[in-house]
Amino acid sequence: MTVLIRNARVVDETGERGGLHDVLLAGGRIARIAPASAGRAGAQRRLGTTDAAWAGGLDPRPPSPGSPRPTKSIDAGGRLLMPGFVDAHSHADGAVFDPDVQLALLRQGVTTVIGGQDGVGFAPGDGAYGTEYFAAINGRHPHYAGGGVADLLATYEGTTPLNVATLVPAGTVRSAVMGRSTAAPSSSELAEMRALVASGLADGAVGLSTGLDYVPGLFADAAELAELCRPVADAGGVYVSHMRGGYEANSAAGIDEIAAIAAASGVRVHVSHFHAEPAIVRHELSRLASAGDRASFDAYPYTRGCSILAMPILPAELTVRSADEVLQVLADPVERERLRLDWFPTIAGYASLGPDWPGMLTLAHIAAPEFDWAHGLTLAEGAARTERDPIDFALDVLVAARLEVNVVMAVQHERSDAELAEILSLPGAIGGSDGIFLGRHPHPRARGSFARYLALLVREQGALDWADASALVSTRAVRRFGLGDRGVVREGAIADLALVDPDRVGAGASYAAPLEFADGIDDVFVAGVPVLADGVLTGATPGTGLRADRGRGPDARPPSSGAARPTEPLEA
Repeated sequence: MTVLIRNARVVDETGERGGLHDVLLAGGRIARIAPASAGRAGAQRRLGTTDAAWAGGLDPRPPSPGSPRPTKSIDAGGRLLMPGFVDAHSHADGAVFDPDVQLALLRQGVTTVIGGQDGVGFAPGDGAYGTEYFAAINGRHPHYAGGGVADLLATYEGTTPLNVATLVPAGTVRSAVMGRSTAAPSSSELAEMRALVASGLADGAVGLSTGLDYVPGLFADAAELAELCRPVADAGGVYVSHMRGGYEANSAAGIDEIAAIAAASGVRVHVSHFHAEPAIVRHELSRLASAGDRASFDAYPYTRGCSILAMPILPAELTVRSADEVLQVLADPVERERLRLDWFPTIAGYASLGPDWPGMLTLAHIAAPEFDWAHGLTLAEGAARTERDPIDFALDVLVAARLEVNVVMAVQHERSDAELAEILSLPGAIGGSDGIFLGRHPHPRARGSFARYLALLVREQGALDWADASALVSTRAVRRFGLGDRGVVREGAIADLALVDPDRVGAGASYAAPLEFADGIDDVFVAGVPVLADGVLTGATPGTGLRADRGRGPDARPPSSGAARPTEPLEA
C-alpha cells in the first residue's frame, strides 16, 4: 500500500521540522518527506509520484496477486505527525484481538504494546497458570495453544492492527519448572529456569519481567532472580520489575533489591509503574544511577492503581495454591475466621491502603452475574448494601467469581497533576498504561493514559514540549527494548505513525466514566497501512509479533530526523 499524508507538522524526539510537510509511505516505511505543496498535484511533484500511482481508494483487504496496490491520500490539516506510541507496560496480551480494545488503543495513538508484564504471562508453557492467576488482568488468549515465546508472537502475525512485543515472565517460568512450590529452587531447577529464559530471549522476547508482590514471584529471592537475569544481560535485554514491597514510602527496599540483581548479573533495569511521591522517585532513580545503572521506568498519569482483588487482601501462601484450593478455604467458616483474626489486620499497615482499605478498593471486574450490580462500588459500599461485613462481602465476591475480580485501588495521598508531571518529565520516564481491559468499570488508564500524557504534560502543565512528549510515549521505549527502526519520523523508518490534533487530544475516560475513548487522534498507521481512519477501525491487520532487534546495541539512538535535517524540496 502507498499512502500520501499532506500538510502535516512533522515532530519526533529530535524536534519539529519547520512548516508543513508532505510524507509518502510505501513498502511499510516512510519513503519521502518534503515541504508541503498546495494540493495533491504539488505533493506528487515534490515526492516524485505520478497520477497513475494514485488511482484507487482505501481498501483494507490485501490486493490479489498481480493487481495494483490500493492508494490513499490524507490531508493532515496541520495536525502533528508523530511516531506511533509504544505502551511499554500493557496487559492487552490476550485482549488485543478484541476490536473494542484495538479501537481504545489506536484512538490513543498506540501502535505497539509490550506484554508479558509483572512476571505472569501466557508463554512459555501451556498458558494455564497465567490464564488462571491473571484471569482478571490478562484474561484468556484466544489463539495461543502452548509452546514458547515464538509460538506466542506468531499469534499476532497479521491478526491485529497493532504490534505486540513480549517479555519472558519470571513467575510463569518458575511455575513451569517448580509448580506451586514456595521453596528455593535446586541447582537443576535453577538451570532449567535459566534455559527457559534464554530460549524466550532467543525467540525474540525483549527482556524478563517480575511481579514481586504476586505469586510465585514473591517467593523468589534476589539471588534466584540474578541468575535468571544473566541470560538477559548476555542477550542485551532488559530486566523489568514490579518490585517488592508495595511502592510508595516502601520503594527503597524494592530499589535495593533491583540494584543487587543488576550488580550481580550486569543486566539493565526498568522499574514498572513507579508510583510514589516525586521526591522518592527522583531519589531512588539517582541511587540506581550512582550504583552504575541509569534505570528507566514507566508510570501512568493517574494516582490510583488496579490489580486482582486477591493480591492485596489474601496471604500469598494461600493464593499460590490452585484456584479450587483457595476457594475451598474461603468457603470454610473456620478458615474465614482465622483469616479475619490473623491476616486482615495486617492490611491496615499497607503503605498505599491503610486501615480504610474497604473504602479504597473499587470493584472494576467481577466474573459473577449475581454481583453485576456491584461494579463501580467500593467494598465498603457493597458491604453496606448487602448488610455484610466488608471482609465477608469481599470473600463472597471472590468465591462467586472464582477469584476473577479486579479492583481500582485508591491511595492514602493522591498526587496532584503537577506532581504527576514532575515524575513523568524525568529523563528516564517511558510511557506505560498498565492498562487492564477487563471489567464493566475498569481503571481509566487503559483507555486514557496516552492521550492524557499529551494533554496533561504538554498543553496543561507545560512540563514537556511535543518533541519531549514524543520521546516519552514512543522513542525511549523503542530504544530501550530494541523495537526496530521505528519511533522516529524520518525517511527509511518503519511507518508506524499517528496524526495528533494538539488542541483536541485528551482522555475521554475518567474514574466515573472509564469506558470512554480518547479524543484528538483519528488517523493511525502501522507499517504504512491506515488502521484507524477518521476515528474508525479500517479492518486492516498489518500488526506483527515484534522480535527484539538487538543489532543496534543497547539503547541505540536513531539517526537525527527533526529540526537538524534540511527541508529543501524533493525533486521528482
